[in-house]
Amino acid sequence: LISVSEAEDTTQPPPPSVVQHTTVNIHREMPKDHFIWSLCCFLYSNPFCLGLAALIHSVKARDRKVMGDIEGARAYGTTARTLNIISTVIACLSVLITIIIIAVVLARAAIHCGPKYSTK
Repeated sequence: LISVSEAEDTTQPPPPSVVQHTTVNIHREMPKDHFIWSLCCFLYSNPFCLGLAALIHSVKARDRKVMGDIEGARAYGTTARTLNIISTVIACLSVLITIIIIAVVLARAAIHCGPKYSTK
């Protein structure tokens, strides 16, 4: 028989720790080149040649993506998106201001020209 004091002396070392490795696969999303939006801005609105600049940056982003330069493609794509946003906002504001000006001019013309041009 083993006494209690001997049992305490013969303690076994802890089992070796197991190292676990975790692999995380991160699928990075390919950057967008915004080519269609740039083409529409170039063909339809193109204020201050922003549509052309956006189209050029979109083509460069697509070229960089094909070459495998993801960060370069992301930079050109971000610039193309910014130019497209600015171009779209300027075009929408221009259309809105034009509609307001035409409405005001027609309203004043109807007041000054008398009843023969009114819609009643």
